[in-house]
Amino acid sequence: MARKKIREYDSKRLLKEHFKRLSGQDLPIKSAQVTESTDFNELPEKEPWLLSSKLVVKPDMLFGKRGKSGLVALNLDLAEVASFVKERLGKEVEMSGCKGPITTFIVEPFIPHNEEFYLNIVSERLGNSISFSECGGIEIEENWDKVKTVFMPTGLSLTSESIAPLVATLPLEIRGEVEEFLKVIYTLFQDLDFTFLEMNPFTLVNGKPYPLDMRGELDDTAAFKNFKKWGNIEFPLPFGRVMSSTEAFIHGLDEKTSASLKFTVLNPKGRIWTMVAGGGASVIYADTVGDLGYAPELGNYAEYSGAPKEDEVLQYARVVIDCATSNPDDQKRALVIGGGIANFTDVAATFSGIIRALKEKEQKLKEAKMHIYVRRGGPNYQSGLAKMRALGEEIGIPIEVYGPEATMTGICKQAIQYITAAA
Repeated sequence: MARKKIREYDSKRLLKEHFKRLSGQDLPIKSAQVTESTDFNELPEKEPWLLSSKLVVKPDMLFGKRGKSGLVALNLDLAEVASFVKERLGKEVEMSGCKGPITTFIVEPFIPHNEEFYLNIVSERLGNSISFSECGGIEIEENWDKVKTVFMPTGLSLTSESIAPLVATLPLEIRGEVEEFLKVIYTLFQDLDFTFLEMNPFTLVNGKPYPLDMRGELDDTAAFKNFKKWGNIEFPLPFGRVMSSTEAFIHGLDEKTSASLKFTVLNPKGRIWTMVAGGGASVIYADTVGDLGYAPELGNYAEYSGAPKEDEVLQYARVVIDCATSNPDDQKRALVIGGGIANFTDVAATFSGIIRALKEKEQKLKEAKMHIYVRRGGPNYQSGLAKMRALGEEIGIPIEVYGPEATMTGICKQAIQYITAAA
């Protein structure tokens, strides 16, 4: 399971689209997304309610406590919303120790209300925890002792009996409505493969539940079965994280292939770089370098999997090598290539793309004093490793080659010993 945050706009879009499918009832949710490309003159053509309602506007940037930070404006008309956005769009703010520009807003109808309820559903290893409180809103943390929680094991539906501890103290006139709402939301949570869903708060409008603030996370490994249900979903970077041009290039490759290509620069001046096949193996390599006390020297996190084509691997490897060899400073560097033992990926085929990139970048590798460590197993691995050994002799760059008999953690130790050894 991979938990990926989505914007509030998308959380509410999914809620609105699927609540009726699952319950037969409409949720009167209205919302509009505003970014740098939004034309406020054209927006009402798509969302006519913007001209007939008082509005709420707030950043939609994967951080909370927007109200406490003065980033929420209430009871505005559209012109006032446009002015609010213009003053803040692109401006850098600091939230929870992270700094970044505000790039995305959500605009909604202003809903006067009295009640504020809290709902939270979190996926855990053996089921889901459901938390509810009658004291929601910005003071939820101060009233955490009033939050009630039940645990639902995997495979069980939420029933009136299981939900009773959450709603027992609600007034009778609203208890049934809130109970049915929680049941539908729980069904939707499971049906759409949410891993986290929070409404803080939701309220009652004409006796019907209505979410005011919402946060959601999806299991992105379930995208293959949910692409129609999710629609054009976006998984934004965490607030404060901005892609470099090289990371954006790899991200573009990743979006165009059925394989997986991931690349994040951690330290541009790092001396240990990785080009690892398999998500699990990539984590092991990165964690091992950190556990051995050399996390500051780790240049990147990288992972390719799902049997990418040779040309895709070539483009991917070029980027990794360019970053690993940039700004040579006469210090030793290490590049770890490999992974675990593949199940179906042809090791020799993927190595062909890497070998082509290494040949192209021969001079840059030498100038960076790069020592390459290769460790791999799986289909055709002997042939792939033999090609790597031959490459080292051909271009005159030290390449140490190992099969599955060597441990992944051991390769990391060797790379560290190389960069720390006296010249």
